[in-house]
Amino acid sequence: MNTTASTSLPTRQPMHDRHRSGDLRARGVALPVMMIMLTVMLISSIYLIRSSLSGTLLTSSLAYDASLTKAADLGLLTGFQWLKDTALANKAVLDDDSAGNAYVATFDTTQSIASPEFWVGSLTLEQDGNRIEYVIHRMCALKGTYDKPSNSCMQTAPNTSNSGSAVPLGSSLAADSTNLAGAPQVHYIVTARIFGVRGGNVVNQAVVLIGA
Repeated sequence: MNTTASTSLPTRQPMHDRHRSGDLRARGVALPVMMIMLTVMLISSIYLIRSSLSGTLLTSSLAYDASLTKAADLGLLTGFQWLKDTALANKAVLDDDSAGNAYVATFDTTQSIASPEFWVGSLTLEQDGNRIEYVIHRMCALKGTYDKPSNSCMQTAPNTSNSGSAVPLGSSLAADSTNLAGAPQVHYIVTARIFGVRGGNVVNQAVVLIGA
């Protein structure tokens, strides 16, 4: 009796099946990588957009502040023009308050532009939707003439130097000083602030010297 021995060979996975499983594994790794890359790109784009918007807003704000500063100069020019015209016409008017011209003949050094009392007597101008408020102060402790004994004013000696002199002779002096070279120049300060249509607030000041 003849017996036939049979041996079974191990089955091999077809080549195309191995390639397919390798592709699936590659796709499985590529998907998370792509998601991470997309997330990084999205975050970077948001950051760049926010940076660009911040720069644009900053530039816009600076330009707006500059325009307000120029507009506030209208108050300074108005106050200066009134001082100039009044000094030429009748200088004695400057010894007392002039409510209709935003003029105060005294100045309280304890107050600042943030104090409501500082703006008492001011006038308001309207320009291009902006509200400009200005006030003029004579830098004296009391009303009346600058040289009366009880008064104290900020004043400067006139410059008596020649045009060719390298060193000016003018110097700042107290109100009770007697060694002035001539009639002193009394100090006046014009202050203007503006309230812009977009909520901006700018304050400008100018000092005017007028001979007594």
